[in-house]
Amino acid sequence: MKFEVFFDGDCPLCLKEINLLKYLDRKNGHIRFTDIAAPGFDPVAETGLTMDTLMAEIYGRLPDGELVTGMEVFRQLWGAVGLGFLFAPTNWPLLRPIFDRIYSGFAKNRLRLTGR
Repeated sequence: MKFEVFFDGDCPLCLKEINLLKYLDRKNGHIRFTDIAAPGFDPVAETGLTMDTLMAEIYGRLPDGELVTGMEVFRQLWGAVGLGFLFAPTNWPLLRPIFDRIYSGFAKNRLRLTGR
C-alpha cells in the first residue's frame, strides 16, 4: 500500500514540491498523488472531508486509511522517498510544536502568499 497525498494542483508552490517528490518517487511508487483541484475530484467521497477543509492545510492518508495532516504529511512524504532525515527534526519533542505552528501559519496564508 502507498502513502497518499492530497495536494492543490492549482498552487504553484505546492506543485514545485509535488513535482520534485514525483521525480524522486518515480522508480519506487511509494506515494499516490491526488490532485484535489482536478476536475471530478469529490472530496467527501474520497476523504470524508469538505473541500474547504482540504484547502485549509495539506492532508495525507496512511496505508491503513488513517488521515494525517500538516507536518506529518511532509514527514511521511520525504520518508517515502528516502529523505526522511531532512524532516526528522520536525518530530523532535522540543521542536515539533514550533514546526507545527510555522506550518499552520503558512497554511493559513498559502493562497495569499502564492498570489491566489
